[in-house]
Amino acid sequence: MTQPSLTLLGLESSCDETAAAVVRGRPPGPGAILSSLVASQDDAHAAYGGVVPEIAARAHVERMDLLVARVLEAAGVNLGEIDAIAATAGPGLIGGVLVGLMTAKALALATGKPLVAVNHLEGHALTARLTHGCAFPYLLLLVSGGHCQILSVDGPGAYERLGGTIDDAAGEAFDKTAKLLGLGFPGGPAVEQEARKGDPARFAFPRPLLDRPGFDMSFAGLKTAVRYAVQREAEPDSRFVADIAASFQQAVTDILATRSRQAMRWFAAHRPNAAHPVLVVAGGVAANAALRGALEAAAGAEGFAMIAPPLALCTDNAAMIAWAGLERFAAGHTDPLGTIARARWPLAARA
Repeated sequence: MTQPSLTLLGLESSCDETAAAVVRGRPPGPGAILSSLVASQDDAHAAYGGVVPEIAARAHVERMDLLVARVLEAAGVNLGEIDAIAATAGPGLIGGVLVGLMTAKALALATGKPLVAVNHLEGHALTARLTHGCAFPYLLLLVSGGHCQILSVDGPGAYERLGGTIDDAAGEAFDKTAKLLGLGFPGGPAVEQEARKGDPARFAFPRPLLDRPGFDMSFAGLKTAVRYAVQREAEPDSRFVADIAASFQQAVTDILATRSRQAMRWFAAHRPNAAHPVLVVAGGVAANAALRGALEAAAGAEGFAMIAPPLALCTDNAAMIAWAGLERFAAGHTDPLGTIARARWPLAARA
């Protein structure tokens, strides 16, 4: 019997994006995004070169109620037509997470609708189901400002972590490199734009850990190498900045592509039931065009298809939270109003 379509309201406030969305569909997808709004805080944090948790939390408080009203209106639905309310419950900046989760609890209490507490990382992990109806299992490379890991996605709540960064996340390294080069915030788009003008072979930056077995990665040493290169240059000009950006981006791309190829070989051996193996790339860094191109080539070489969400769904958004909530709700999962916000919440049980 075909499961009926579900309509979920999703809220996201784990970092510096205040977001709300209404999504409709049924597993395995694809689903329909009836409305999705994201209020960026980039201007508020730009002067500090990174996200200031206090500023982020206050902005979420100011914006969330209005965003909820606007997405419901844009979707043409009212709260009575919503099947459940999903919200990010972690991981993230705890002040921000609390805003979205408490708003969802208040709405659930007032309407009698079920609450679904969503792991922010699961939102990224399941976006390929929302957009492409991707069948389980599939291999996931999750790369964002705060997270960098490779996982086998076997179902909602079922993840096996193969490896990840042992220090900085890839997105964090982009932000810090942009700050060193005076490119502003957010760093990822700024470095990518500068790298288009540069020579990726000028600086021989390290590719840490690639000579070791396993799937772990490291970006702290790469970031330090960039800092030393900048300090050695007495008068950095625009060519120097572009070449640094291009060489740094190439190093990150090589690390991620190499580890992904190794993980695809593991996946092919350990998930033989995946008739058409897929590499899904998700998270804010997945918006980088050079990285997408390298990963697509790597996937093709290993006999995998590659799926990367549309750019708007790579960065933090509430449509992915609503969809992850929909998948969990469809499987019979709801959460009590006493559910707590979590600053840390590993996606894989054994992480």
